[in-house]
Amino acid sequence: MDIRNGFQGTIGHTPLIRLPWPSAQTGREILGKAEFLNPGGSIKDRAALAMVEDARAQGRLKPGGVLVEGTAGNTGIGLALVGNALGSPVVIVMPETQSQEKKDALRLAGADLRLVPAVPYSNPGNYVHQARAVAEALGGLWVNQFDNLANREGHRRTTGAEILAQTEGQVAAFTCAVGTGGTLAGVALALKAANPATRIVLADPHGSALYTWVKEGRLAAEGTSITEGIGQGRVTENLKDAPIDDAVRISDAEALSVLFNLARHDGLMLGGSSGINVAAAMRVAADLPPGARVVTVLADGAQRYQSKLYNPEFLRSRHLPTPPWLA
Repeated sequence: MDIRNGFQGTIGHTPLIRLPWPSAQTGREILGKAEFLNPGGSIKDRAALAMVEDARAQGRLKPGGVLVEGTAGNTGIGLALVGNALGSPVVIVMPETQSQEKKDALRLAGADLRLVPAVPYSNPGNYVHQARAVAEALGGLWVNQFDNLANREGHRRTTGAEILAQTEGQVAAFTCAVGTGGTLAGVALALKAANPATRIVLADPHGSALYTWVKEGRLAAEGTSITEGIGQGRVTENLKDAPIDDAVRISDAEALSVLFNLARHDGLMLGGSSGINVAAAMRVAADLPPGARVVTVLADGAQRYQSKLYNPEFLRSRHLPTPPWLA
């Protein structure tokens, strides 16, 4: 019998889905790791569990200890649920610009949600710095997902290992956007260890500085993006020394077009980072031999972005394409 042990046991072991529309468009096999099927609704459940388990193993988190984190939403939701399962209260510091759906999900899960202005990392008021200050004031554990290497190690050990098992190691390329860098770095370490020829490509939205970091060795951003939880202006500890071969920059318009086609043709309702990821996979596939296999991540579902990515009024105000069935 396949009986999972509590909430923690339901995290991971997600299916790898062959994506018909992107595969037909490119003549290559585009596969998406269905991370929206995690119990908290996103890939961040994996990082939340890995970091909490690591802290408990090292004695940094005692039974009933408070967890504090700065997050764009999904890691906070994962932490709130893991915290509930383990008896740890959770305090989440989040930029006030994130979607209402994420705020509602955090409050529903029982997190103590503290909203702060959205300012750059260089500003002391940035949500990451604020979270650290709150943890110090409360005597809680600052999870520090961006620089906590248990994040990428969890992905190396689970996400990357699962992809290798599901594909029997046959992966020509892997694409993924970066927030903390944990997913990209962890999966890259696993895939490269099995086959150094696998290409690892960072998918970057406008407004992020990592595209130029990979391409030119310098951090420089241009433009803006409506995507949430991805894009970075610094090289996190999780991202340092990750075996990355290349990067592609994806516009909001391109990502939205992919999202809407995935919904209409493949029945998959996904979030913004998934649009960036699949668009990048399609770009990378174009430079590979016919039939080559590209794997990416379907990080979360559309439900957390109905007020933005699937809201025609919001999209029109930014001169972006709208979902045809809602127009």
